[in-house]
Amino acid sequence: MIGGRTSGASREVLGRVSAKLPTVSALRVDDFDYELPPDRIAQYPAERRDASRLLELRRDTGEVTHRRFPQIVELLRPGDVLVLNDTRVIPARLKGRRPSGGDLELLLLEPVGGSRWRALARPARWMKKGRVVEFGGGRLRATVTATEADGVRIVELAHEGELLPLLEEIGRPPLPPYIRREAEPDDRKRYQTVYAREPGAAAAPTAGLHFTPELLEAVAARGVTIGYLTLHVGLGTFQPVRVEHVEEHEMHAEHYRVPKQLADVINARTGRLVAVGTTATRALETAADEGGAIRAGEGRSELFIYPGYRFRAVQAMLTNFHLPRSTLLMMVSAFAGRERILAAYEEAVRVGYRFYSYGDCMFVHGGDPTTDIRHPTEGTGRTTNSGSR
Repeated sequence: MIGGRTSGASREVLGRVSAKLPTVSALRVDDFDYELPPDRIAQYPAERRDASRLLELRRDTGEVTHRRFPQIVELLRPGDVLVLNDTRVIPARLKGRRPSGGDLELLLLEPVGGSRWRALARPARWMKKGRVVEFGGGRLRATVTATEADGVRIVELAHEGELLPLLEEIGRPPLPPYIRREAEPDDRKRYQTVYAREPGAAAAPTAGLHFTPELLEAVAARGVTIGYLTLHVGLGTFQPVRVEHVEEHEMHAEHYRVPKQLADVINARTGRLVAVGTTATRALETAADEGGAIRAGEGRSELFIYPGYRFRAVQAMLTNFHLPRSTLLMMVSAFAGRERILAAYEEAVRVGYRFYSYGDCMFVHGGDPTTDIRHPTEGTGRTTNSGSR
């Protein structure tokens, strides 16, 4: 298995990377809308991680095949490199009370220097500059030092001892708002991949939630190299799109790191580069040069991938089902074609797949592994069924 921290000697600091695409069409955000019955939004994880369903989508033909997640092993090939995001979700959701008695919540997003953090505040209008909030019976104090758009605040944290152990005691897993329940003890483990090791995420890289240690062993035994990078999931991944035209959306930057050992293995591979999740995809595409070679290093990516983007490196993708009008749906639409993705989503709704973070997933691939990074044409295809349901 390949991954881990990048050594100082071999690290190339890639810095802040942005890829704002030229306008290739008048794409509207509502072009990425679809109907989803509320009862299809998974409120709890499956009983077992690998009990999820897996929709296989061929992006070269549009063919859909229904599978169970353990069949991912059969869909991978010897020589492939499977890349996972090893970021670890921190219990970043803090509940407090205002002096007036009303509830208050902070979601810590990322450190910005010293003891200052960027955070989402609710209600944001109350969290004005200079306001002080206490959490955990006063064990953690947050002072607002600056305000940003969309409810984001810069807060100065004061606490005794180390912050992360304290958050483990007084914080809660940052379940997304469409999970309409409070976090429960089991969420601390299930809203975390089995290979998570680098603390810093404000949301889980959910495509990886389906893997078990046994499945990863089976993948390696098939002749697939497993590697790890880090992208700390934050606002860039889950911030809603509030503009009318896709090109107008501004991505928030997220910190990523690609170890040199992983880059070397990817660049020498004989099979496909398979990304587990949109966050691994964003990190790999950020680190790729024009020829598709992966550059080791770390930085901040605000790469916004939507239809018209030419994928440089990633050749197959495992991903969960995403919210309507989201940047994540736009990314998978860029990879497989918007019409094919929406047709696959419609089929998934029809046959009862579970959606979003705790839901089922899809594997998108197809074509000659030496050429299937090309942008596919739009279109729908036929549907077949294989494997148990």
